[in-house]
Amino acid sequence: MNPRSFAPLLCALWVGLTGVAHAAEVRFQPVAPGVYAFIGEKSGRTHGNEGLNANIGLVVTPAGALLIDSGASLQGAQQIQAAVKQVTDQPVKWVINTGGQDHRWLGNGHFAAQGAEVIAHASARADMLARGGDHIASLKNELKEKLDGTVPTLPTRWLSGSDETLNLGGVSVEVKHRGGAHTPGDLMVWLPQQKLVFSGDIVYVDRMLGVIPVSHTGRWLASFAALEALQPARIVPGHGDVCDLPKAQTQTRNYLQALRTHMKQAVENGDDIGAAIKAFDAQPWMTLLNAAELHPGNASRTYLELERE
Repeated sequence: MNPRSFAPLLCALWVGLTGVAHAAEVRFQPVAPGVYAFIGEKSGRTHGNEGLNANIGLVVTPAGALLIDSGASLQGAQQIQAAVKQVTDQPVKWVINTGGQDHRWLGNGHFAAQGAEVIAHASARADMLARGGDHIASLKNELKEKLDGTVPTLPTRWLSGSDETLNLGGVSVEVKHRGGAHTPGDLMVWLPQQKLVFSGDIVYVDRMLGVIPVSHTGRWLASFAALEALQPARIVPGHGDVCDLPKAQTQTRNYLQALRTHMKQAVENGDDIGAAIKAFDAQPWMTLLNAAELHPGNASRTYLELERE
């Protein structure tokens, strides 16, 4: 089947992208005319998946290709570029980093060296600078020789507004930032013509989201509210299969809202953090992948966030 053909695959994709990438096999699948997604593995970073356990987007324009996130390493970026070439002859002319997590931006150097403009929100800069070295050290444990040659490379263009409209090769691309989510620089890429949004780590489905030390659940919910206001027909989440808004609300928004509501009350009551975590009913979300592993940390960090507020 010709990978450039959109129609034959659309029906199967709309049912749901399984998207399990074996041994870092990167393959873009169509999600709308001229728009593609690679759905990374839902589990953690491994030597086999080369840290490509997140979703990556591709928009083909008459003047070049837009890549949404650049992968976790130099070698991963090279594989992403090879996958792009299976879809289009257009070079990658622009890269948008949707946040400061490793697999969103550590492949920047490969594309910047070829002349691509690399774009991110200015709120990601301090996070990238602070954690780039830590990302490399952590990934080295899993990726080993597959991390060779990877150098954290900052974007070449920083956006500063809450809403920025970019004309990329004649295609209108809206970038929206509401203070971050999983990381401070988390943003979404909205394609109004297709009513499709690449949410970055504002949305997790099929697996448990991660509240990490640089996360802020309050701003995360504000970011999610901005996504809801778009009323997207389809969402390419940061992790998990392509989905609709109700699924994203159930698995991301509702969990964050429940955590904040519970922990706010616990802090106001003077409840001990351990007791507060134990009292939270996480059962509705425990079927998500990695829930047992990630929920305790999510709960404790949300408690501490509400305590600071």
